[in-house]
Amino acid sequence: MKISSLISICLASILTFSNLNTKELNWYFVQNGNTVSPPKESASFIDKYDTYYIGDPEKKIIYLTFDEGYENGYTGKILDILKDNNVPAAFFVVKPYIVSNPDIIKRMDAEGHLVCNHSTHHPSMAKITDINKFNAEFDDVNTEYKNLTGKDMPKFFRPPMGKYSEQSLSNTKNKGYKTIFWSFAYKDWITNEQPTHEYAKKKIIGKAHNGEIMLLHAVSKTNTEILDEVLKELKSQGYEFKSLTELPSR
Repeated sequence: MKISSLISICLASILTFSNLNTKELNWYFVQNGNTVSPPKESASFIDKYDTYYIGDPEKKIIYLTFDEGYENGYTGKILDILKDNNVPAAFFVVKPYIVSNPDIIKRMDAEGHLVCNHSTHHPSMAKITDINKFNAEFDDVNTEYKNLTGKDMPKFFRPPMGKYSEQSLSNTKNKGYKTIFWSFAYKDWITNEQPTHEYAKKKIIGKAHNGEIMLLHAVSKTNTEILDEVLKELKSQGYEFKSLTELPSR
């Protein structure tokens, strides 16, 4: 390869991280009834980069998602409940979860759920300043999934810990992925501080809204124990559960 070509490649890599704001931000949202607004810090650019935090606010549709980290949670039971209620979900997984839970991953896929990318090492994507390392956080997960299932992962990405920057969103879009944040989440992931059934049901059902992207953590014992009741109640209120593949186009 010519030296000039190598220089061009290096410059391209540098420019990838030099044109946009690299300040690390934390995802949050402001809800007022069915109206959900993004963080003020990113409101001016969030929609430029195939980023979703809510679907159609005019339709009673909920997109159910779960984050899977390194831990072994209650996913098998959750899958039982989803199957009984005919509800699709998206499971965002890190590479070690695929390695340690191949049968669960294959079951998710076989039962029609989306197995989506949550990175290899669960870092703040905003802090990765090397484009090759940034890309590897996606590619290594996809490779592990493809080796297991023979398929590429769906092109949905959830930034670990909800940390992002304008630059990281841009780089994610450039990889062909949609960034999926959420319009509902609550403190459900601390295993030794699980909320009561009553608190969790009131929180989840009471905050339901049109187009909701719901984030739950599969490590939550409470979530698992109330999930069947929650799904049935939300359906009785007229909500439908849809796959992320049915998000409205931008």
